[in-house]
Amino acid sequence: MNPIINQIGTVFIPVKEIEKARDWYCDILGLPVTEEILFDHLYVLPMQGTGVVLDSKIYHPERIYQSPPFHFNTSDIEEAYQFMKDKGVKVVTKTEHDQWFNIKDLDGNVLMICEC
Repeated sequence: MNPIINQIGTVFIPVKEIEKARDWYCDILGLPVTEEILFDHLYVLPMQGTGVVLDSKIYHPERIYQSPPFHFNTSDIEEAYQFMKDKGVKVVTKTEHDQWFNIKDLDGNVLMICEC
């Protein structure tokens, strides 16, 4: 029996300022902001499924994601695209194949929004 489970537990995102990143991610995901920052550098986003942890200890400009390490799901790609534009989020691609587009967070990490 293999002791490694074929499941992703958590994705870590390098961020420069943990409080600003927490507020930004909570805002675009519609999550409540809590004050609980762990060890002065970690914030666990209350996600459904695979977890996302913001981590300011691993931040360095050379470590930001240049391509998406994962995607956030949406049921309406056009609505999601307009929502991000309205929020002032830096959208770095147009909607591709009526399925996905990329954005950048405050630190320049490239993330994907994908209709599933």
